[in-house]
Amino acid sequence: MEYSEQMPKMIERRALELGYESCGIIRTDDMLDYADKLSERIGRAPESREKSETFFRFARLNETYPWAKSVIVCASIYGKYNIPKHLDGLIGKYYLTDGRKNADAAEYRAKAAFECSLRQFGLEIEGEGKFGLTALRWAALKAGLGIIRHNNFFYTDSGSWVHLDAWITDHEMELKQDAGRHKPCPVDCSRCISACPTKSLSEPYTMNHVTCISYLNTFGGDDLTSEPDSRLMGRWIFGCDVCQDVCPCNAGKWEAAEMFPGLAEIADTIGLEEIVNMDYDYLKNVIQPKFWYIRENRLWKWKVNALNAMRNDYDKKYESAIRVALDDPDEHVRQMAAWVLSALGAHTENQ
Repeated sequence: MEYSEQMPKMIERRALELGYESCGIIRTDDMLDYADKLSERIGRAPESREKSETFFRFARLNETYPWAKSVIVCASIYGKYNIPKHLDGLIGKYYLTDGRKNADAAEYRAKAAFECSLRQFGLEIEGEGKFGLTALRWAALKAGLGIIRHNNFFYTDSGSWVHLDAWITDHEMELKQDAGRHKPCPVDCSRCISACPTKSLSEPYTMNHVTCISYLNTFGGDDLTSEPDSRLMGRWIFGCDVCQDVCPCNAGKWEAAEMFPGLAEIADTIGLEEIVNMDYDYLKNVIQPKFWYIRENRLWKWKVNALNAMRNDYDKKYESAIRVALDDPDEHVRQMAAWVLSALGAHTENQ
């Protein structure tokens, strides 16, 4: 199909037909000033420089994709799913409803169908995969789909409970939405900052990656026994929703209407004691494919995180599981269990 001036509207129409909340298109050059924002963030949180500097490639798309001329970005709502009560506050809602690798999820099917349509329109595209090919929130902001708030999350009419998808394409085009209805956060609102357990969020639009709970319990936190913020991680074992949960702009935005595919089947197998006692084959074959930020060679991280949560919110019923972990096949888990028992013993003696 030949490119026409109607192409952007055709793309938007197809996205909406497939269930996306909104769609916009920007030129690749619109991403260049993301580098300035990234430098500004690094200046505010220099401890995160090493990790943050890897994101500069998101601004300079043409260095990796010389043929790229535009970025298509779409938002889909995940704040429509029922979250099992015992998992809320344990695992981030975004991860419980992540459809990027779940072929049964509506979001997965919509993305696949949308990509097929884009190719049928005659576009060469590259999808964003698991971790993105550009800065999704910045692209969505530039496309007018919503606003970035003090907690750094992207908000649409559905609050921050949205997932963003993006594609680069070889056709130069533009379709920007009117984001004027999204009012900025009040200057004096600091609820998200005050609520951040580790103070990773220390001021508006600033975050220290290496102290964020969602980093510590997935990619980082290799040794929680020496991690200064391990106590502040609370019960979180994968991700964290604190700064989103307290945000006034999210009030009333979650409208649970359906269960995410496959979640009910595994929900009852997930809990602090259940994870510590969990068979590594189950962790590998059932848990890891869904919660894939913790890689297959780091399955011990699940048990370490659960043990840390037990220490932080101790209940006597946890003692047997902690002691069982002393004989776990993995050294990380054995060391963590011993440390937790020692820490709990010291706490008890001081009471």
